[in-house]
Amino acid sequence: MTRWDARRIELTRYPWVSRLVRGRWAQWLVAALMLAGFLLSILTGLFGTPVGSRNFGVIYVWIVWWAAVITLMVPLAGRLWCAICPLPLPGEWLQRRALVRVRQGSRLHTLGLKWPRALRNIWLQNGLFLAIAIFSAVVLTHARITALVMAAYAILAIVLSLLFERRVFCRYFCPVGGFIGLYSLTAPLELRVKDPAICRSHKTKDCYSGNEKGYGCPWMLYPGALQSNTYCGLCGECIRTCPLDNVAINLRPPGADLVPGHGKRRLDEAYKGFIMAGSALLYSAVLLGPWARIKEAAYAVFTLPWLLYAVGFLVVNLLIVPGLFLGAVAVGEKLGGSGGRTLRRGFVEYAYVLVPLGLAAWVAFSLSFVLINLSYAWPLLSDPFGWGWDLFGTAGLPWTPYLSGLVPALQIPILLLGLVAAINLAFKTARHHMSEGRAAVPVVGFCVAFTAALLWLYLG
Repeated sequence: MTRWDARRIELTRYPWVSRLVRGRWAQWLVAALMLAGFLLSILTGLFGTPVGSRNFGVIYVWIVWWAAVITLMVPLAGRLWCAICPLPLPGEWLQRRALVRVRQGSRLHTLGLKWPRALRNIWLQNGLFLAIAIFSAVVLTHARITALVMAAYAILAIVLSLLFERRVFCRYFCPVGGFIGLYSLTAPLELRVKDPAICRSHKTKDCYSGNEKGYGCPWMLYPGALQSNTYCGLCGECIRTCPLDNVAINLRPPGADLVPGHGKRRLDEAYKGFIMAGSALLYSAVLLGPWARIKEAAYAVFTLPWLLYAVGFLVVNLLIVPGLFLGAVAVGEKLGGSGGRTLRRGFVEYAYVLVPLGLAAWVAFSLSFVLINLSYAWPLLSDPFGWGWDLFGTAGLPWTPYLSGLVPALQIPILLLGLVAAINLAFKTARHHMSEGRAAVPVVGFCVAFTAALLWLYLG
């Protein structure tokens, strides 16, 4: 047993946790409630007031939901949101011809097409995230555009469910799932098999193919080979279907999946790290920085200034940030050796330092607007369309920024914690490949410069 294995606590050994995970109703009810909120967000975006601060869709999607996911769920529970996400529900119900119970074993009503092997990666998710990102200034503030984007993804999820096997949308398309998967590597929660040897000797592989107790893994994973959180949606089907009780949910040291040598390192995931970190920096500069002209260009969609902004956004994320990082890795390997790796492999493996660094950047950035705007949510419980209703007596509650004076005091330790984790991971990566410690120094310098830039933007 390794040091990491010894520090894991199996949560599903507790009867109440086991019952909660194995049962279907609790998860289904929460997901159905999320679906109702999702549909309400679309309706209020299409038919409610265009004033963003008075529209349920804008506030509950980009303030309440975003705050819950990026500041709480992902850091503490990884892909827990995916277990209750409403987007795949209608398509999955059509696939299964059932809402809750397991019907006809694990038979799915779909054309069952196989997803092309060349696209079995997260490059599509990277591209879709960037596509939304360059329009984000208007998507996040215009209720109708928010509603149209949500409706488009809902329709796409249903169509893909009817054409392809299982949750192709979640695994290969969803831009939110892409970054949640990457950042879930830092989470202290995981789903793993208890004993891989039992899985190897078991012939029927119910966890993948399904049985009378549940469906085969919707994410097209074989739990017996699962080594990281990246693609596991925590739906619990493998726990329900395993006849040998060999699948568990564990509490583990945060960032265990980031330990060098643990799991496969991939270029598409590395680029997701660059895209997310670069976007956090650019959003901070555009929305919080002193450059009014850049902010105006971001809002002036389809004009020449916006086109220049969009090109600049893509160039920074896809070329400049990765290029600077590649240069840092190359200099480091000159200083301390490559440990026998190619420069490409070193670039990919060191890129995972951006996971804790980027997550900290997004949490800090989110605090800058979530705490200021969260109180807009309470009146919208009573008046979601902005039509003058007062269903629950909260419509008259005033806007009150929360902890506005403490935001910098919260952002500094969060960014420094991400920096310390990134530095620690950089030196571990160097040591893992028998490089000298100084091989990691240029990568550390990159992380320090990135954090310093954010601190300057937030603190002035």
